[in-house]
Formats: sequence, structure tokens, C-alpha cells
Amino acid sequence: MPKAALTTLGCKVNQFETETMEGVFRQRGYAIVPFDEAADVYVINTCSVTSLGEKKSRQLIRRARRLNERAVIAVTGCYAQVAPEEIRAIEGVRVVLGTKERAAIVDHVERAAREAGVFDGTGDIMHASEFEDIPLFGAPARTRAFLKIEEGCENFCSFCIIPYARGPVRSRLLKSVRREAAKLLAMGFKEIVLTGIHLGCYGRDLGDVTLADAVRAVLSLPGLKRLRLGSLESIELSDDLLALLAQEERFAGHLHLPLQAGSDEVLRAMNRHYDTAKFAALIERVERAVPGVAISTDIIVGFPGETQELFEESLAFVERMNFARMHVFPYSPRRGTPAAAFAAQVPEAEKKARVHRMQALAAKKSEAFHAAFLGTEMPVLFETEREGVTDGLTANYIRVYTDAPVRTGDIHAMRLVRLYRDGVWGEI
Repeated sequence: MPKAALTTLGCKVNQFETETMEGVFRQRGYAIVPFDEAADVYVINTCSVTSLGEKKSRQLIRRARRLNERAVIAVTGCYAQVAPEEIRAIEGVRVVLGTKERAAIVDHVERAAREAGVFDGTGDIMHASEFEDIPLFGAPARTRAFLKIEEGCENFCSFCIIPYARGPVRSRLLKSVRREAAKLLAMGFKEIVLTGIHLGCYGRDLGDVTLADAVRAVLSLPGLKRLRLGSLESIELSDDLLALLAQEERFAGHLHLPLQAGSDEVLRAMNRHYDTAKFAALIERVERAVPGVAISTDIIVGFPGETQELFEESLAFVERMNFARMHVFPYSPRRGTPAAAFAAQVPEAEKKARVHRMQALAAKKSEAFHAAFLGTEMPVLFETEREGVTDGLTANYIRVYTDAPVRTGDIHAMRLVRLYRDGVWGEI
């Protein structure tokens, strides 16, 4: 039996796409093995959000070649889509697919095994018009299941390469959302996470369909214990969706709403479509509607033109927000984006200093959020176990650790007793 090894960099959408490709390989008679083992085929699903993601992608390609020089190496994902010529130039690469044609990956790989040359299937993603609906074959190796329901982004933030890598908005049909979610529940998953590149735009290309309709479709399925959303633009949180979040107990009280900057001047330069006042008003409305809700966010520091004064504005704004978790990134210039050509680029040393300050604030905000729930009892879906300690997540995204006799994949009511690591310690 031929062996295939797949690995992923980047977002949860990439993780889901790798899992679907694993299923396609299994259907065609391949054994899936860990990426650090000898295999006949290596697939690297790449990321291009930052220069670090691209660097790690290249390293993984070269690692695959060292593991087996005769293997077929296939490269997919955003980096492959926006820079196929760079990928083709790396020794050992035989297939370049980008962000489409994943359903046919085995055909491409087997052709490369028979014929000489590098096979490039990237093409023009900007004119893609249909969602690539690849059925799930087999269970992902996790306790929470991701389900991609949307592809593409049309926001064109000045710093972001993703619209050029993913193309326009395309949505999975509602009947397919329901069908694939039902498969995941039949596999035993208790939580489903709906993901997409621009999730809030789900349904825009389908007519009178919205993200709230996709949520209802999944919530209608028997056996579902918890439903969560992936990253969502704040301005796309509709009244309908917020009402569902407030009313439906199985709809997890957690929203990831990227802020990106706490300065209105920087937000305008980023081509974000809100200001800090609108963002703060939305958060206040969400917190009133869903008590105990967790709001996580993304922050970019060191954006071109971000002076020390503007950075201090961002810090002050974040200080006023009740963020449960923050992902802090230094600005990374992406070739082909407007911001890469902006004047007043911030020196790398200054970016690092600002990252440290914002991360320190993030840790403080996260600890305060967790502390507010000490003494309460909450259901926890346990995910991993190591050296006698099992951990998992509450609906509002608090990581809970325990040495109680619980099993991964199960949901247990836990009393949150003290702060611990990046979350809290729980007891039955």
C-alpha cells in the first residue's frame, strides 16, 4: 500500500483542507503516515499570511525531500497560489496546486509519479466561481471537528495577501453544510466549528442565504452538543446571528472578532471598514445579549505609519476592552499588497518591542477574564491528555486542566477552582 504524509501551516481552514485531502488519499488506497516518516507522497499545505509562514513552508518542503528523495512532493495552499514560480524552483517539488483542484490531488500526484516535470495546477483564482465541495472521508484526529463552509475574501485589507490567494467569495450549499455536519456527528464529534476565509460573507453568492441559516442547519441536527464559529468580521455580526447566540444553549458563547488595531488612523490605513467606536459599541451589545461571552481578537502592531503615539492609542483601547484572548502579530510586508509599498515602515526591533508590550497586556486581559469564572461550574469538552493531566475547553473558550478521571472526547461539568497555565484548574 503506498504511503502519503500531509502537513499543514496556518489557519483552521487549512487544517480542514488537509483533512479532506487525507480522506481523498485514503479513498484511493493510500495509508496516511506521520510527516516525519518515510512516504511515497508528501503534501505540504502552505501559508502566506506572514513571511514566517512562507519560510516554514520552504523548510517543510526541503525536509520532505531529505526524508525520501524519490517521493512525489506536492505543494498546496496560499503560498503556492500567490508564488507558484518560487515553489516550482524548490528542488524536489513535482506538483503545485494552490487553493483549488484539491479534489484531484491524487490524480496530479500519480501523474507526477509516471511522468517527468513539475505539474502546476494553480491557475487564475480571481475568477473562481464555485465552492470546491470535497466530501469528508474518515474522521479527523481531533475532538472538535472543523467544517469549512465558505471560501474567498473580497475585503482587500491593505496588509493582506489572502484575497489574492483565495479569490472571491464562494459558499457551500446549505444541503451540503447539513450533510457534512451530519457525517461529523455520526463519527462521534460533539463540537463542530464552522470556518471560512471570510465567514461572515457566507451565502452572499447564493442569494437569500446567510450565515445564520447555516448555523440553523447545523443546530437542527440531532446529537450536536456544541457549535462554534471561526473568525468573523465584527461588522458582519447580524442581529439574526446574535439572537441565535443569545437564545441557543448549544451555540458556544465565543466570538473571534479581529480588531487589528486600536487606532482609527491605523484602521483607515489598513482599509478596515469600521472604527474603534463602532467596534466598542458592538462588543458592548454582544456582552449585554450573551452574558459571559468570550471575545477573542487579532492585533497587528508595527503597521506602516504607526507612530509611537498611535501605538499607545491601540494599547489604551485594548485596555478598555474585555478581551478573553488576543493573538498579537508584528506587521509582515506581503509582496503585492498596498501596505508593502507604504512609507514609514516600522523597524523590526521596534515591532518586537511593541509585540512584547501588547502581549503582556493580552496576558493580563486573559487572566482577568478567567478569574471572573472561578467558583463556577461549566461543561468542558476534553481534548488532550498528557502525564495524567487532561485539558479541554468550555463553551466560552476557557481552557480547563484537571487530573480527575475524565476521557478525551467527553463533556464533563467541572468546577473552576484556580488559575492554571493559560487557563484554569478544574475539579469534578
